[in-house]
Amino acid sequence: MKLTIVGCSGSFPGPASPASCYLLTAHDGVRPWRVLLDLGSGALGSVQRYMDLEDIDAIFLSHLHPDHCMDLCGLHVAVRWSPYGWHRGPIPVWGPAATADRLATAYGLDLDPGMREEFDFINWQEREPVSVGPFKVTPYSVNHPTPEAYALRVEVTEYDGTGMDRTSVLTYSGDTDSCQGLEDAAQDADFFLCEAAFEEGRDDHIKDVHLTGKRAGAAAARANVKRLLLTHIPVWTDTNKVVAEAREVYSGDVAGAVAGVHYTI
Repeated sequence: MKLTIVGCSGSFPGPASPASCYLLTAHDGVRPWRVLLDLGSGALGSVQRYMDLEDIDAIFLSHLHPDHCMDLCGLHVAVRWSPYGWHRGPIPVWGPAATADRLATAYGLDLDPGMREEFDFINWQEREPVSVGPFKVTPYSVNHPTPEAYALRVEVTEYDGTGMDRTSVLTYSGDTDSCQGLEDAAQDADFFLCEAAFEEGRDDHIKDVHLTGKRAGAAAARANVKRLLLTHIPVWTDTNKVVAEAREVYSGDVAGAVAGVHYTI
């Protein structure tokens, strides 16, 4: 599985990156499949650097704050109004139960049909996996101030024809403070894409919203993940500081996300 950091700026787009959006690509032996984890503010333009919009196979939303979902409004325009037509069916979108109505309201549409002609909205069910091509995605409820917020565990099994099949696991935290759901989602993951919006000492008075680098590192250590990439870092948070915090408590490889960088998992 290949991960492309489309956008990694926390809470709103920054000068060097859109808000949260991550492209995953994997091959099922027949063709490549491409899915997006979140499509936050400013991300739709950058997505087009890496793929044609008609090649989006599915979108998985962690929650409904604008920095994680609002560019679906722009994608709705691309699907509905392209003068050349849209040559695939509605794009499957997994998300919280309020997704369809939230996006219709954001764009000023009637709730019925809203954007249901452009997107096939499917509601997450806690810890019930869904499959799209080679991807299996399981949502885990996490600790963030919105009615539904999820970490997403993504599994891809590669078949090499010799019986030595290998399953790769990427866990994406979404937005969360420390909680058991996050650690369950990340257990033994090969790659942990984890938010670290807060800094130790600066944001200690804010509870149940975001992780610090240290809390992200502690979750990675307890979950026994192989690699940690810190993301969702706002313009006022120092990436070097949160990475240093994580290294205090996590002995594996750790770095900060940068838009445009690719990883093989």
